Amino acid sequence: MSETAAPPPPPSGEPPKVTLDFSPGLAGYLAQAGISLAFTSYQSGYLYLVGHSPDGKLAVHEAFYPQAMGVVGDAQRIYLGTLTQLVRLENVLAPNERANGKHDRLYIPRNMQVMGNIDFHELGIRDSGGVVVVNTRYSCLCEPSLTHSFRPLWKPDFISALAPEDRCHLNGLAMVEGQPRYVTAVAQSDDKDGWRPHRRNGGLVIDIANDRIVAQGLSMPHSPRWHDGELWVLNSGTGELGRIDLDSGRFDPLCFQPGFLRGLALFGKHALIGLSKPRDGRFEGLALDERLAQRGEEARCGIAIVSLETGALEQWFYLEGVIGEIFSVAVLPGVANALTIGPQSREIAELVTFERPAWDANPQTP
Repeated sequence: MSETAAPPPPPSGEPPKVTLDFSPGLAGYLAQAGISLAFTSYQSGYLYLVGHSPDGKLAVHEAFYPQAMGVVGDAQRIYLGTLTQLVRLENVLAPNERANGKHDRLYIPRNMQVMGNIDFHELGIRDSGGVVVVNTRYSCLCEPSLTHSFRPLWKPDFISALAPEDRCHLNGLAMVEGQPRYVTAVAQSDDKDGWRPHRRNGGLVIDIANDRIVAQGLSMPHSPRWHDGELWVLNSGTGELGRIDLDSGRFDPLCFQPGFLRGLALFGKHALIGLSKPRDGRFEGLALDERLAQRGEEARCGIAIVSLETGALEQWFYLEGVIGEIFSVAVLPGVANALTIGPQSREIAELVTFERPAWDANPQTP
């Protein structure tokens, strides 16, 4: 089935014309799993929320953020990386409240910390609640600082200095038991943009606990994830989702999907994978181009939901039109039909909420 969606216009232009094509069972899958999806497209500058409405139909809502990148969240809070800011969005609805009679979550931006153009990639949330940012431009993991643009947390051993040079294209982060543990990079390079010539087979996965390279020879790997005791990763340059054998370093592919894979969420027995089209008509220098030609397929843009047991495609959500790239995908557990309002929207100025005053907590107080 398909329908046409017209997101609200960003402040500087017309709304992107997008056609949505999704599997007939997608709304039912989200309802049964008790989840909603959040995903971003830096190409359009939108954060998208996908859930199901009370009438059982698919519900899609969006908000404009310049260069929307990494997204991570839960039922109450979402963090989003943009062109220069780390944005914290909070759900302002009480458990029994509904916005417009049908939305069980209303995510509002409450903090927008300027960190500068660090080329935000993936985000992680510590068990303490702190946010870890993949700082691709400076080749490190970092966190927000009260005074400076960021506080460095870790860098690969082969990176000699923090500099705005995107030396290895550090891009993905896997959290394990509430702490950052595994990262992906496109190449082991210490030169400015030195990763670019090694896109086909220079990719690696690093265990930051001991600075050990646990896998290499990958093609533009992205989005490592720890799930049920296994390390999963997207081998983007070949279009494959697979596991990393931590003993041998071998990448064991589970399935192929037609697109540049970037953005991964694992929930239960399913993988929710972001797919992107090429920017210039071809995935230049990557095996993905050859595999698509061999299969007679064209690259897609959207989200594929596949079985972690068989690799079979079970549900999908594709976009056609001016949006050709997805960056990040997140699952929001316990959320049915979320609404969000962007910081530059007309509605944000009048949507004022406040905590219950102290005098309301005790009716005996005069």
